[in-house]
Amino acid sequence: MKTNLRPLLAGFLICLFSSSPAYGQDKTLRVGFLPIISHAQALIAQNLAAEGRGWFEERLPGVSITWQAFEVGPQAMEALFTKDIDLTYVGSLPALDAYLQAQGGVAVVAGAARGGIGLVVPAGSSLSKPEDFRGKRIAVSRLGNSMDITCRRWLARGGLNVSRPGGDVIFIPVLSPSILHLFLRKEIDAAFVSEPWISWLEDKAQGRLIYAEPVETSLIAVLAARADWAETDPELVRRFTEAHRELTSWIKQNPEEAQKRVADELTRQMKRKFPLDLVKRAWPRLVFENEVRVKDFDSSLEAAREAGFIDDNEDNEDNEDNEDMELGKLVVKP
Repeated sequence: MKTNLRPLLAGFLICLFSSSPAYGQDKTLRVGFLPIISHAQALIAQNLAAEGRGWFEERLPGVSITWQAFEVGPQAMEALFTKDIDLTYVGSLPALDAYLQAQGGVAVVAGAARGGIGLVVPAGSSLSKPEDFRGKRIAVSRLGNSMDITCRRWLARGGLNVSRPGGDVIFIPVLSPSILHLFLRKEIDAAFVSEPWISWLEDKAQGRLIYAEPVETSLIAVLAARADWAETDPELVRRFTEAHRELTSWIKQNPEEAQKRVADELTRQMKRKFPLDLVKRAWPRLVFENEVRVKDFDSSLEAAREAGFIDDNEDNEDNEDNEDMELGKLVVKP
């Protein structure tokens, strides 16, 4: 079924920095996240809170913060829609997909991280360009997620058919921690993963990164809110978002301490040692920033179209200028 997505997208990004009455006291704010390096703001906030120095708690007096971990982004978005959480750190594509599927209900209030995704091949592999992967097996953490779609776009631009089902390449959904064993056993030919798994495969399996998605087109983490809640409590959303922005700035100014706290918190979350060296190795490939732009989601839509996940109809030239005007209103500076 063909759908014109640009008018829907026009409501996706909203700014909640308008004035409103004070948000009151004794509230609980439920925030989702994934235990991954690109969600560093969530990890560091929890690590500080465990020491009694809660970043958000200190900046939102009278508000309690509870954290909910998810394995994948779509789970976080489902929890957002079922009102089990109020905000979540999540990949840009799961947020966009949830918005399009529900025709609303999600508000992206800030960016969080860019970069840190790419295609890794095992040691000794001669694969290096899209055409080399015809008939090959590529592991992705989930079919249809950001890794999968970005990989398919790269392959499609190289002339391969990556449509579903079928196509020139075999995509295998594998949880990222299991990819190492497949690499070592040569049961896969490559993996399109995010950090720290890129660095992990390089370190443990002598993997070789042959393609890294450019930072400017790889918004891999955003802060998303449930739209109905955001509309009823805009002051709380604003204050949380401001605190998030301050934390992002702190991460950029204090990379060594940020890396240590991320490693410590991942160790606590996973109940096993998470190497600080791995965090340090992955860190340079990530850019933590608050900015989120309309073109970031245009890029995600374009990737989904090229990968065959969206059959978009944008043939009506009469509406093109009008749609562009609507898109221009997506990001509103406070």
